[in-house]
This record gives sequence, C-alpha cells and structure tokens, in this order.
Amino acid sequence: MAILEIKNITKQFDDNLVVDNISINIEQGEFFTLLGPSGCGKTTLLRMLAGFITPDSGSILLDGKDITHLPPEKRPLHTIFQSYALFPHLTVFDNIAFPLKMAHWDKHKITAQVEELLEDVRLTKFMWRYPHELSGGQKQRVAIARSLVDRPKLLLLDEPLSALDARLREHMHIELVKLQEETGVTFVYVTHDQQEALALSSRIAVMNLGSIEQLDKPAVVYSKPKTYFVADFLGKCNLLKAEVLAITDTGVKLKVADSIEFEIVDVDNGNYAVGQIGWYSIRPEKIKLSRKMPTTEFMYIDKVVVNGYYYYGDATLYELSFDGQVKLQVMLSNTKAEEPNFFIDNSEVFLSFDPEAGNFIAEDQCSN
Repeated sequence: MAILEIKNITKQFDDNLVVDNISINIEQGEFFTLLGPSGCGKTTLLRMLAGFITPDSGSILLDGKDITHLPPEKRPLHTIFQSYALFPHLTVFDNIAFPLKMAHWDKHKITAQVEELLEDVRLTKFMWRYPHELSGGQKQRVAIARSLVDRPKLLLLDEPLSALDARLREHMHIELVKLQEETGVTFVYVTHDQQEALALSSRIAVMNLGSIEQLDKPAVVYSKPKTYFVADFLGKCNLLKAEVLAITDTGVKLKVADSIEFEIVDVDNGNYAVGQIGWYSIRPEKIKLSRKMPTTEFMYIDKVVVNGYYYYGDATLYELSFDGQVKLQVMLSNTKAEEPNFFIDNSEVFLSFDPEAGNFIAEDQCSN
C-alpha cells in the first residue's frame, strides 16, 4: 500500500491552471522527485502536500488518512525549504532537539535521539556550535536532522540544495541518499536540476505545464523518454524526425531522418500505425564514432561529417552532420591514459549505434 496517495489534484490561480488533475502513488521508503522547469507546478504540488495551499479539487491521503484539509501543523510530515530556518540563538543540538521538546519528550530520550541523529549526519563534534559558526553544508545537515528527529512519515524538500555551490551540492547528494536509506523516511523532493534528480531518486515524475509527462525510474526516464519534452529537457538528446514504415512480428520498422531504416522492439504494445510520424530519440553517449568502418553488430552510417567538438575533461561532445542537413551530437568518454586524439573539423567518420538504445516518440507526444 502506498504511504502517500495523490488523487486528481487540481489547483488554479485566477486563469492559470498550475496543477492539472495529477494522481501519484508514492511507496514507503521511496526517494521520490518532482522534476521540471520553473512554473511547471512542482512547488505548488509540494505546498499542497504540506498543507500551505488547499487544492481546488482532489484528495491527499497519507498512510490511508485523508489530510487534504488538515492544517500544516496537524500533518505528520515536515518540509525543508531553500532557507534553512535555523534558530540563530540555539546550538546545533538544541536546534535538532526543538521538535522533541515541543512534543514534551523525556529529557533522556531527547538526548539519545538527537545524539543518534548527530552521528548519522556526522555533526557530533559540532553539536555545541551556533548556526553562524557552520558552513552551508553543515547548516543544511542540521535542518535535515531537525526534520527527521521525530521520524515523520514523510519529508518534503523544496530545492534544499539550490543555495550551495556545485561541489558541495554533489557532496550533499551522497549525504541525502545515505540519510534517507538509514532512516527509512519517505522523501518527496522538488528540483529543476536534472542531474540531481537522476542521482538521488528512486523514481522521477517529470512535470510540464501542470501535468506529469512521465513517471518512472531514473534510468527509464532518461534512456526511454515518452514525450518530446522529457527527451529535450532531461539532458542532451538527439531528436530525429521518424516515420513508422511497417509493423512486424517483433516490433516496428522506422525510417529516420529520411535516409536511415531499422527495426526496434515494440515496447508500446502495438500503439503504432503505419505512416505515423514522430521522432527517434537517442542520447549522445549511446552513439559510437570511428575512423574505420565498424565490424560490430551495430548498424552504421557513413559519410558523417565532424562540425566541431567541445572538450569537457572526462568526455568530448562532437557536433556532426550527415546528408548535409541532419545534425547530431555524440558524447565520447576520455578513458585512455594518453591525451585524446580528437576527430578534427570537416573530417568524415563512421557513426554506429544500437537502434534499441533509442526509442520512437509519436508526434502527438511532442510539445514543440
């Protein structure tokens, strides 16, 4: 049974439909992420879960109990926002202990609970410091520890790492995942950062214009996007015009970029039609380049021209074209010990990929 059930939630501000009939079931112990651009409705949805906004219609059930109209303080959950909201006059220990003191816990139980959590977030030696004596990452860990100290059923996090620098944010990703796994508390996390969502989540709901475009495990959302928006929003992606040529016993035959033909397995259980127009999506790192014709099982395309490249250290991104018009991006890892031997501009190279590494997106699922 899902610990959190969101049923047909809708919210409108004036003439702006911000959340449009959304339904989600979130399981106990999940790290569930709402991902999308600014204005997609993810924060509004989170604030409805927290009780700060009342939905126009629909219901919210937490552990089977309807909390749709409960005030925030009556809900067995906590919310962490971008600001840490620590009490400046209280030590780390007392900041974390505050919810337990308000709940009139026994003093000895408070001490034991706080010390256990301080160890979990690796702040034991900082317990008597004040917030102004802490780094940004340490303050964030205190805020998270305070929210987890009374073991809520649910923790809501609204872009809590956005104020941190990139290096510290990456470190906090590891901290958050470990803490969530250790406590078993269900996390619902809001972010616009695609890499953050992929790194942290059990499942991701990609939102756009108040609706959920795709909900699945990170690897599925990334590798097999269901809509043009998801493919385009979540990382780099090649989106090539495609047409369904035939339905076969095992899948569908596609014509891609007006010149390439291949078959892919039918993962949509027959939801294709001959003549259907759409896009073939494939991630840049799923494609290979070589100076010689490949001798593998991959299909290949010759006469691909290098238009330029960008060196990122761990990888190099190539801009390519074929047939004079179709543009492609290919990401190659720089794994060799020696300096990369780059494919130079205007050179012709062989491109190859496994057709199953990409997928077909029907035109009616395209939002461009």
